[in-house]
Amino acid sequence: MRFPISLTTVLSPSLGAPRALIDVYGPGVAVCARPAVEATGAVSGSRHTRDVLSARPIGIAGDTAVICSAGGTDPILLAMLRDGGLPVGADLRAFRGEVEFAARVREAVGDGLRISMEYPQPAALCAEEHSVKSAALVGHLNNKASINTFVDPRFRARRTVVSRAELAEATPEQKSWVLKAATDDAHGGSLDVCLHLADEPVTLPAFTDVLGEFVVEEYLDIRRNWGIQLYVAADATARLLAVTEQHVDAAGIYTGGRFGLVTPLPAELRAECVAIAQRAADAGYRGLCSLDCAQTADGRLIMLDLNFRITSGSIPLLALQSVRPDALDRPAESVKLTVAAPLAELLTGLRPALAAGGLLVLAGHDTARTDNPIRQATLQLLVFGDDPAEVTARRIALEAAY
Repeated sequence: MRFPISLTTVLSPSLGAPRALIDVYGPGVAVCARPAVEATGAVSGSRHTRDVLSARPIGIAGDTAVICSAGGTDPILLAMLRDGGLPVGADLRAFRGEVEFAARVREAVGDGLRISMEYPQPAALCAEEHSVKSAALVGHLNNKASINTFVDPRFRARRTVVSRAELAEATPEQKSWVLKAATDDAHGGSLDVCLHLADEPVTLPAFTDVLGEFVVEEYLDIRRNWGIQLYVAADATARLLAVTEQHVDAAGIYTGGRFGLVTPLPAELRAECVAIAQRAADAGYRGLCSLDCAQTADGRLIMLDLNFRITSGSIPLLALQSVRPDALDRPAESVKLTVAAPLAELLTGLRPALAAGGLLVLAGHDTARTDNPIRQATLQLLVFGDDPAEVTARRIALEAAY
């Protein structure tokens, strides 16, 4: 059974509910949510993902400058975001490729803006004195091997850090396990996870070829899966933004979130999430974050991942708070559509659903506006309404159609 929880009651009463990036980061900041190019220099495999991540904050940027892929600045898309009432970024510093990306960062620094790098970038590109938070801190907070240094022992999963030489022994075919990359580099963000079921053939992911250290976790039988959205504003105080739930596919990969009508989070787990974010704040972190946690079938409360960056969970919440605060207490689910077609075609096909209501465009990206030779369009949406079953049905229908 699911019980309603009011998101408006867990927002900070002292600062007021954040509606745009400036409410979190304050003035004089440029946000860059693009992972760095891996040390190996291999770009093609993660290029689309990295560009999409950089463009996600555009719809909620408001007066905050955003260093973003030009793929997210399609005029038709921006007009649709504005028509939806979103505080679309007024200072979009777009890049088409690597050279322009570096130029946009240096231009922002030259304009006197502090850069909020949501993923660590090389010091040669953005020195620490120009950053809202250091690359070393962001890397450490998001390193899968660092989680136990921030989480109370009561909420820790059983996990072990192993070297490449120990990897084969630590990942046997006959047991179930979860393998994660242990690195302070962005290295693909949340993609660095491999789930293995007992007695199936072992196929190690590509990151095991380039990294020297890994985290092996127990494979959990998860009953409930939450994404706790928090933020740390300029006053260095961690605040709870909202409790959301997560959709995962058969392989355990995140595919979207449930907002507005979620299973209540146990009080002790909620307190621990705020405490974790405050520990990061005390270390110098500022910005949005999402902490993934779960309740297992045997009743254990576990912290799974710490995501100290703008996430796909925080963006819908800021969007709703900005344009439809009444929908915060109603069922809502996010969805991402990706097609090998122009973004304009995708938007045209969605116009009837948008006109019918209960659907909000959050962000989009079209590789045709970049120097990426692969043609791909991505659109991120929020489906909302009064009936949770009807909202879920519309979300599934969108996924099936595209």
